[in-house]
Amino acid sequence: MATYLAFLRAINLGAKRVFPKEDIRRVVESVGFEEVATHINTGNVRFESRMRSRQRIERTLEAAFAANRGFEVPTIVFSTAEFREVARQTRELDDANPGLARHYVYLLKDELSAAQIAEIEGRADERGGMVVRGRAAHALLQPGYQDGAVDPLGAASLLGVATNRNANVIGTLAEKWCGA
Repeated sequence: MATYLAFLRAINLGAKRVFPKEDIRRVVESVGFEEVATHINTGNVRFESRMRSRQRIERTLEAAFAANRGFEVPTIVFSTAEFREVARQTRELDDANPGLARHYVYLLKDELSAAQIAEIEGRADERGGMVVRGRAAHALLQPGYQDGAVDPLGAASLLGVATNRNANVIGTLAEKWCGA
């Protein structure tokens, strides 16, 4: 069996999209995945599966979540090897950019085209920039970026289906679940 990490998008953001981590664990187990674990209440799940298709795993989980909750829950899945690489890139970018105010990692359902990457990375300014590596886009935000905007670079809407975690959570999950 292979181990995977799933990241749920847009849950626990108000009274209508509540999905406690114990319910997530139960639903993931109900579709046959094993050794299920969750981390904090933001939709981080580790599990084992005999399935080998990331897209099939995502579809299976999304159908189960929608049936259980009554709303869509976009789900982004990584193998442990893929996630270890995201964590490695996160550390590398942190080391190369000392003094960041924030480093958010957007986990992407699909890889972006070269044109999309150029547009996203081209939005860099004094507030920071985005660096895209495979299915991860790193928002590297400089001190002073905070002007009340959730997406100060206006790039998040260009990423397709994605969910973000801060660099610390990426590192914690890689260490806890991927041995990185």
